[in-house]
Amino acid sequence: MKLIPAMLAAALACAGLPVLAKVEVGQPAPAFSLADSNGKTRSLEEFKGKTVVLEWTNAECPFVKKHYGSGNMQAQQKEATAAGVVWLSINSGAPGKQGQLDGAGANALMQTNHSAQSAYLLDPDGTVGKAYGARTTPHMYVIDGQGVLRYMGGIDSIQSADTADIPKATQYVKQALAELAGGKPVSVPVSQPYGCSVKYGS
Repeated sequence: MKLIPAMLAAALACAGLPVLAKVEVGQPAPAFSLADSNGKTRSLEEFKGKTVVLEWTNAECPFVKKHYGSGNMQAQQKEATAAGVVWLSINSGAPGKQGQLDGAGANALMQTNHSAQSAYLLDPDGTVGKAYGARTTPHMYVIDGQGVLRYMGGIDSIQSADTADIPKATQYVKQALAELAGGKPVSVPVSQPYGCSVKYGS
């Protein structure tokens, strides 16, 4: 039985598709260290004891533009960080791929968007994205203060690039953060992520 996943991974590799890990809610989130847009190394361990949001992003993706162009992502970032949550945006795009940025580009983007994440992390070889199984931009993860993954999936419940759908959607990340802050289990721990594919190199 163990041959099947190995054969599938080999087939994906031969097809030029990235092999993504499978992470599970209720299990420890994969540890990582990445450089942020200012060149400082940031790690998940650094934020032990705090709730952490991971947001996979690509500024050129229409689905990301939906949430930044409307101000929805910035509003959620500001609300979360004001409550002591750490919000990390991660770009796993490979060099030369759509939306890939260096540190200076990421800083300029944050200034233009008036975004409020705690840090913008650069993952050009895709190691962290693949470790988390990140498939889309956006793809969201919520990790509790003990380092346990409590939510993964879409930012909300309506899979479209239309800003008009935002007020009608259930905001899954916002809901998960509120439930964790209230000492409650996350009522929707997994949802279907939607957006553009993460632009891995291989």
